[in-house]
Amino acid sequence: MNIRILIADDHSIVREGLKALVEKEEGLEVIAEASNGFEALRLVEKHAPDIVIMDVAMPDLNGIETTRQLIARDPSLKIIALSMHSDRRFVIEMLRAGAMAFMLKDSAFEELVVAIRNVHKGRAFLSSNIMDVVVSDYVRNLAGTDSPAYTQLSDRERQVLKLLAEGKTVKEIGYILDVSAKTIETHRLNIRDKLGISSLAELTKFAIREGITTLDL
Repeated sequence: MNIRILIADDHSIVREGLKALVEKEEGLEVIAEASNGFEALRLVEKHAPDIVIMDVAMPDLNGIETTRQLIARDPSLKIIALSMHSDRRFVIEMLRAGAMAFMLKDSAFEELVVAIRNVHKGRAFLSSNIMDVVVSDYVRNLAGTDSPAYTQLSDRERQVLKLLAEGKTVKEIGYILDVSAKTIETHRLNIRDKLGISSLAELTKFAIREGITTLDL
């Protein structure tokens, strides 16, 4: 039986390239493609893939939040993170969200195939240039210096913070998340109260630092 894969990336050329390469491999099959996090949530529910290859930086709902929500729904789902960025926040937050592997987009395709086959067997996999980031974070945690954003903010608050940091207005965020502007304003105030941050500039810096957004979409 083929390993059934869903690819989530907001760049169509990346999705098409990955699909073409993956389907050349025996036993691998791409069953669906998503262009953003919300679409990935819907398509995973519809198609029940074995593995999701998840871009970290996507608009509206990024790969970290999408992964967190997917794993909350189905802890057995296997997710491979794919990113242009090796920044420790993106790596660590994706792994904490539930991803079993983290690959850089400039990794050799053969390494991605190895990751797919390992993850399908339940084994974690990190591309070689990511190992130093994970080891560094382990040492940091031993020193008790880490304070991830998800311990302070709810899932919806992180979504709102990401969109605020990307320059969306309260009204635009309400439209994207399908709630009222009043609800978004309440979330905005809650975010500022929890973080003790009043300015949009500082909220944006916090979002980037915590891996909630990259501002490189």
